Amino acid sequence: MGDIQAVGWARRMPVSAGVREGRDWVRRHLATLGWDEAEPELADGVVLAVSELLTNAHVHAHSDAELVLTWDGHCLRLSVHDHSPLPPRQRTAEPGALGGRGLVLVEAVSDHWDTRPTKEGKTVTACFHPPSAVRGPLNATGAHRSAPPGTG
Repeated sequence: MGDIQAVGWARRMPVSAGVREGRDWVRRHLATLGWDEAEPELADGVVLAVSELLTNAHVHAHSDAELVLTWDGHCLRLSVHDHSPLPPRQRTAEPGALGGRGLVLVEAVSDHWDTRPTKEGKTVTACFHPPSAVRGPLNATGAHRSAPPGTG
């Protein structure tokens, strides 16, 4: 079995920090992976998912959140943990409503997402498959290196 290489980042996002700080934090890490240049629309989708999941944690769970971003060369996982045991639920937003579309948006921009109960709340994780320009293994520093020709 080959070596498994991955890189990840984690950050506590208190309600007082706001959602914008989480979006900016994730955007900086996407830039280190090259996602911002390889496929900016996909990077924007990841940032949108961060915004929606942090908003759910802060507004609906009334909780600080733990934000975790991991990249294993196949899937970028965005996880947001909050301290409410209640699972997220999709709502039907009325036309003109300012809210109620968060999970629908996460489903639309991610390849798949799920939620898992934990001992102290729940974790919602969305997976994003990479643009072809950033496929392949990671080097020792966690930076992406190009896949050999014909393997990407």
